[in-house]
Amino acid sequence: MKSFYSFLVGSVLGIFLFACSSPNSNSTLPITQSVNWSSYASDKFNSKYSPLDQINKDNVENLTIKWTWDSPDNALVNQFNFPVSIYQATPIAIDGILYVSSSSAIVSAIHGVTGETIWTYDPETYKSNAPAHGAFIHRGVSYWDDGMEGRIIFGTPDARLIALNAKDGSLVESFGNGGIVDLSKGLGREFDPSHYGVSTPPIIANDIIVIGASITDNNPQSMRPPGDIRGFDVKTGKQLWVFHTIPQEGEFGNETWENESWKFTGNTNVWTRMSADEELGYVYLPISTPTNDWYGGNRLGDNLFAESLVCLNIKTGERIWHFQMVHHGVWDYDLPAAPNLLDITKDGKTVKAVAQVSKQGFTYVFDRVTGEPIWPIEERPVPQSTVPGERTSPTQPFPTKPAPFDRQGVTKEDIIDFTPKIFEDAWSSLEGVDLGELFTPPTENGLMYLPGALGGANWHGAAVDPETGILYVPSMTFPVFFRIIKSDPSKTDANYEWENFGFPGPNGLPFLKPPYGRITAIDMKEGNHIWQSPMGEGPRNHPLLKDLNLPRLGWNLRGSPVLTKTLLFIGQEGKYWEYVPALVGGAKLTEVQTQEIIKFDPKMQVFDKENGELIFELELPLNVTGAPMTYMANGKQYIAFAVGGSIGPAKIIALGLK
Repeated sequence: MKSFYSFLVGSVLGIFLFACSSPNSNSTLPITQSVNWSSYASDKFNSKYSPLDQINKDNVENLTIKWTWDSPDNALVNQFNFPVSIYQATPIAIDGILYVSSSSAIVSAIHGVTGETIWTYDPETYKSNAPAHGAFIHRGVSYWDDGMEGRIIFGTPDARLIALNAKDGSLVESFGNGGIVDLSKGLGREFDPSHYGVSTPPIIANDIIVIGASITDNNPQSMRPPGDIRGFDVKTGKQLWVFHTIPQEGEFGNETWENESWKFTGNTNVWTRMSADEELGYVYLPISTPTNDWYGGNRLGDNLFAESLVCLNIKTGERIWHFQMVHHGVWDYDLPAAPNLLDITKDGKTVKAVAQVSKQGFTYVFDRVTGEPIWPIEERPVPQSTVPGERTSPTQPFPTKPAPFDRQGVTKEDIIDFTPKIFEDAWSSLEGVDLGELFTPPTENGLMYLPGALGGANWHGAAVDPETGILYVPSMTFPVFFRIIKSDPSKTDANYEWENFGFPGPNGLPFLKPPYGRITAIDMKEGNHIWQSPMGEGPRNHPLLKDLNLPRLGWNLRGSPVLTKTLLFIGQEGKYWEYVPALVGGAKLTEVQTQEIIKFDPKMQVFDKENGELIFELELPLNVTGAPMTYMANGKQYIAFAVGGSIGPAKIIALGLK
């Protein structure tokens, strides 16, 4: 997981919630006619799809805010002085009750009709070591039941695995040590515990919890915690198996880590969500970059299983198959999202498939049983590194289908050119910066590369319609600027480290041509794009553009999809980095002008999923920061999502029809 931000919530709202509060009297309203959203992405296939269609094309204009719930972090953040990031959690819905975590992993049960808190459990993570990335990030919880008992399972930023009784929020005493497992144990290496935690819900399949970790990657030290994936018994909390993402001596792939770098290299973790096929008994792991994200001279070789999709037997942790998307990665091209599992028809036969979207703008599609690519993936020559001690791979894999869903690489032809003056300003400001095609390695001089470390696709991932086989991928055109610099040996044991030297585009505009955010619909039966639509208005109201009568340009901000029978809902994040005031005509903008330029459309966007037409936008008080979900309670459909955190009070907002 990447951390480019760390902010404090500026206001204190709500009342202090104790570790296990008594139910609110309004929360006893009976809940009937429920349709669940039982996993972070609706299901273990990561579809982000629901067949609900009470909210449809004919009435979506009647969408309104039905209730708002305040995160307990709002009341605690200043009291305990702990930093939170944007609020990224997604609720799950079981029988009309929502279960959700706060950024600091406080878990609450919420009445799905009224928005009232039923119970709250506080693991008090803010009293332990600092989180792995300098600010608290938590994306939600998982649910399991055996027909008699329901459990809420989640990991914490301070490396605990916790099981709660879904009915009242109490610890499950028979799980681990009184309901808690210490995840810092059993990894086979000593490490600083503040560098290791969990920010994403584990996946639970066939009664086994499979969990990865969030690991510090901001500093270039070679010795980091290992990103091992582990399986735990959901009933007892007993560790059943471990899969070494960096193969140890005698294991398959160990030879791809030269000079015994497998002994000390860390990360190579799964910080994002996983997917599972319970019928096959397989779990699918999207694995990230090894330590040091942008320099690999301390870990020469292809570095399996970094930046690979790995299929494991969920009962044993045995590797079934794998595919490495990036050899010897030096671009921070983690696999950022859970793969989408779907069945497609190819050559008249039904194929169980898995589709992995990537930061670099590719969709890699495989037979999820055998790992064979559905369409050929070619190894093609790529530029080589000029940094001393570095040795990048001579080739990288390129899917022949589907086509990339976002732009790749930067040339002069990609530079913004709404007017000759805008182009001249942009191009001249890039003088001395290296540009290049996809997989051009970072340089000592400084490289602008696209897609950047944030994607392309990111942790929000894609949604898929299981009936039509169409994949919907939100992405952003967001270049980054990095240079490789010699390390200070008194501070790190890595030879080189990276430095971000990013700067704003001409007069505060992006450097590149639009769209800056987009949604791509891909027919997975044929591997062809069906439509592509801008995601957000984009900077059309900039003083240099407002008179040009431009179409929607899209925002280069991460977008989260949720898919229903007829509609595609998209929520986009807002401003979460420090804005550098633009210059127009050589003069600094006023604060009012600056705020107008960086207004990032806090809206829920609703698209016709058949043709990509924007059919409705609902204005919101804050931008959507957590992936949305939808559920039914008491016969009414709701759409719920997180807002706020470091950019405002953290809340869950639920939408419904008037």
